[in-house]
Parts: sequence; C-alpha cells; structure tokens
Amino acid sequence: MPIEKQNLTYLWDMREAAREITEFMKGISHAKFEKNKQLRYAIERQLTVIGEAANHISGEFQESHADIPWAQIIGQRNVLAHDYGTIMTDRVWHAATVSVPELLKALEKLLPDD
Repeated sequence: MPIEKQNLTYLWDMREAAREITEFMKGISHAKFEKNKQLRYAIERQLTVIGEAANHISGEFQESHADIPWAQIIGQRNVLAHDYGTIMTDRVWHAATVSVPELLKALEKLLPDD
C-alpha cells in the first residue's frame, strides 16, 4: 500500500478514536470521570489507539504537519501501555477534554469528509 494511503488509514483511525472520546466525555464532570473506572478505561484505550496510529504515520507527514504534537501523542500511548501503574487520572482527563478535541479539529482538516 502506498505510504500516502497508509497515512490516511492511520489518520482515520486517530480521528475515529478521537470522536469516540469526544462522545464518551459529553456531559461528564471531572468528579464523575474519576469515579467511573469503566469510562476511564475506555478513554485510556482510545488514547492508546490514537498513539499507536500516530506512531505509524510517516516521519515526512509528521514533519509537514508539525502543528500536531506527534511525540506527545505517542509518548502518552507509551505511558498508557507500559507504565499503567503510574497513570494519573488528571492527565487522562486533560487529554480527553482539552487535547483530544484540539487534535480532532486538526484531523478533520486533513481527512476527506465521510
């Protein structure tokens, strides 16, 4: 598969996971998020998907879209996947409520309409 098509596939995966997070978080307060382990795990899973897909985006594409914080996205995935004993709920909350909506806006500009 050509690299451009691979990039689009991974961007699509990132966008879909970001959309899921946005849906899951509608109307959720910080207190409710902290208490709902099932929701936190769902968000963590989708953040992992975003990071894994980002890790497969070509370096050339990443460089040409430096407005997206690729290293931080991939780093978050690594923490979620490998340092699960030290995951901080506040960081996941921030990612879900601030970082992901910003990322979603950027991704929707890069992908053709559904």
